[in-house]
Amino acid sequence: MTEFEKNITFVIVSFRSDNVIDKCIESINPNIKIIVVENSKNIFIKNHLEKKFSNVKVLISGDNIGYGRGNNLGISQLKTKYAFILNPDAYLEENSLKELCNIKNVLNDDFSIIAPKICNSRILNSIDNEEKDFIKVDFVKGFAMLINLKKINFNKIFDENFFLFLEEIDLCKRIKDSGGKVYIASRAKIYHDAKKSAGFEFEIELCRNWHWMWSLYYYNFKHFGLFAAYKITAYRFISSFTKMLLSMLLMQKKKYLIHKYRLLGLINAYKGKSSWLRPYHINNI
Repeated sequence: MTEFEKNITFVIVSFRSDNVIDKCIESINPNIKIIVVENSKNIFIKNHLEKKFSNVKVLISGDNIGYGRGNNLGISQLKTKYAFILNPDAYLEENSLKELCNIKNVLNDDFSIIAPKICNSRILNSIDNEEKDFIKVDFVKGFAMLINLKKINFNKIFDENFFLFLEEIDLCKRIKDSGGKVYIASRAKIYHDAKKSAGFEFEIELCRNWHWMWSLYYYNFKHFGLFAAYKITAYRFISSFTKMLLSMLLMQKKKYLIHKYRLLGLINAYKGKSSWLRPYHINNI
């Protein structure tokens, strides 16, 4: 194990991810420390992972505390210089850490975040010019990113007001505003099986739509003010309201519920309410 690998702890926040997390962990050098934060009371996953992988420690949160708060909990337990945030439905190519180490050395450790390039998407964490080993960017997506903890002075890495969506965009924004640097590495590669970590239950899908709208308003309100937050969400409000009515008339129940929950998330944000919705609340609304 290299000196760089000794200074890394992986933090993986899991929720109903039993079907994918083993593959994720198997893509990591078995000598590198891993902290899994299971956002439930599922003691089975703790017993399974700690028995199968000697480098894994599982923290049971006892409740679904969200992506940002879960990562903060994991980060609070580590003693290494770097935290590698990784989703349970993502896995590394063999040389990814070696390539990240090379870039770290070129940058002389002057970075806050370096994210690997995702191989199975043309949009996320991508680089137009493949001849460049790395490029400075405004933000990266949060399913895989190496965080240099020595370069971040926030009391908590992630804003725990977010439950789901835009936590990493918010983090990158705060890093950039404080003079930090964020990069994407083209030769460090990762695969991401989006949405597979929590299954495809319809309650989860409704919850995602609710939180996307809530987070979109909150992020813009936090960084750009009330007018900007209303401006960027007004069209989405009208669009979701129109599509909800149309789906109701056409008796398309699933589409109706999706747009209903998008509206409810946005209305809750307008009212200044917290990101309170969880999948088990769905049938009670």
